[in-house]
Amino acid sequence: MRNRFEQQYSIGQRLIEETPINIKSKEKLDQLVTALKAIYLHPEYNQRIFDIMEKYLTAGKRRTGRKGMDLWSIFVLSQVRLCLNMGYEWIHNLANNHLSIRWLMGVETEYGYSRVEFSYQNIYDNVTLISDEMVKEINSVVLEFGHGEVFKKKGTEALHLKTDSFVVESNVHFPTDYNLLWDCSRKCMDVVYKFLNKHKNIKGWRKIKDWRAELKGLMRELGKATASGGPGKEERVKKAAYRYITKASVFYSKLEKELPLFPINDMGDLGLVLSLEYFMVLLKKHIELVDRRILKGETIPHSEKMFSIFETYTEWIKKGKSRPDVELGKKLSITTDQFHLIVDYQIMDEEQDRDIVIELADRLLQLYKIQSWSFDKGYWGRENKQLLQLEIPQVIMPKLGRRTKQEEDEEQSRSFKKLKNKHSAIESNINELEHRGLNRCPDRSLKNFTRYIGLGVCAYNLRKIGAEILNQQRDAAIKQESKIAA
Repeated sequence: MRNRFEQQYSIGQRLIEETPINIKSKEKLDQLVTALKAIYLHPEYNQRIFDIMEKYLTAGKRRTGRKGMDLWSIFVLSQVRLCLNMGYEWIHNLANNHLSIRWLMGVETEYGYSRVEFSYQNIYDNVTLISDEMVKEINSVVLEFGHGEVFKKKGTEALHLKTDSFVVESNVHFPTDYNLLWDCSRKCMDVVYKFLNKHKNIKGWRKIKDWRAELKGLMRELGKATASGGPGKEERVKKAAYRYITKASVFYSKLEKELPLFPINDMGDLGLVLSLEYFMVLLKKHIELVDRRILKGETIPHSEKMFSIFETYTEWIKKGKSRPDVELGKKLSITTDQFHLIVDYQIMDEEQDRDIVIELADRLLQLYKIQSWSFDKGYWGRENKQLLQLEIPQVIMPKLGRRTKQEEDEEQSRSFKKLKNKHSAIESNINELEHRGLNRCPDRSLKNFTRYIGLGVCAYNLRKIGAEILNQQRDAAIKQESKIAA
């Protein structure tokens, strides 16, 4: 059974609406708490966010049984994690010890009364229930709240948009074919270890520790030969590679021979067998890749390469920068408005910036009236610009390559330069997103990667809204002080 959150008025209970906020603070957590408190106290937006969470988390479930974590607590903790760019260990600590967060969650009591505490696993299990689809719907409500109630955007007011992209890195080490071969080997051994620990009668693996040590040593030997210089380097590399893939091939043959002998007595055993088969396929693939690249001198096509055997969605991305020249993850395109709120984000799948412009415009033109829209050169495309100009008065999309006289005059015009200069503001938005946790995603799997990005964007928008609320409260306080002084 899981409830929204209906605070019970009881002795010693501290009420959410009384959560203390220092209006002079410019600290990110205070800004987030301010925005969350404002949404909680606004019945319309409060209701809509809870409706969305109920649709995804409680729909079709019985209203009986052990009480789960409240939806409001799940939402607050998920936003605190991304706002502060912290792991679950820190969130566990804050949920049990931080006064403002506990007060906002509605679980803080005065001294002497019974205290609600959360376990680490309880927080992890509940926050990870959130899906990317749910976050997108919640973020649309947050945007409406920010536009309508905080920044006071009129319904007919047009937006001035800016779009750019950056790379959100996945949590992987730098990939080479020979260290990915080692990853495959050690994961196969890990599965075998699990079988050996569960079934004591399995024979033939007395020397499994020696297999691990020898394969790891040969991998390191090849790495040192590859990194070193001097005469005879190519010969040393080939010899090291030959010894490495020979040992790996013998290990693969042993796995093939022993696989049918592993017992399958329950679903756990079946899962281990399937996992072993998966890593064996990758082991064979990387033995062939090392053989083809080093011993046979082939150039491996990009489409055949893997950049992680764990985070298989990872892409090798070159953005034309000196440092870093290569990033491993996925590109994220964001679109911000004049209030610095992110009105749209899209994770690109093997796509370039210019490939998503029409799809992006179709989404946003259905939702907003747009006065101007600026891009960098990576989004340039003649068709892209012409189609956008049919609907948008000012399209700032510098041409990639040589310009005609007409294009030169357009880009030298005062209005074009003004909006092009304003476009640089999105770089600070990207920098802030990276500080909110979107520089590198610690969560595993594509599903968790997309959810992590959605939560990061939502936390960013809430912090911007909270900062504006605090600014308005400070201005009102200054005016009040001036009146009293007068």
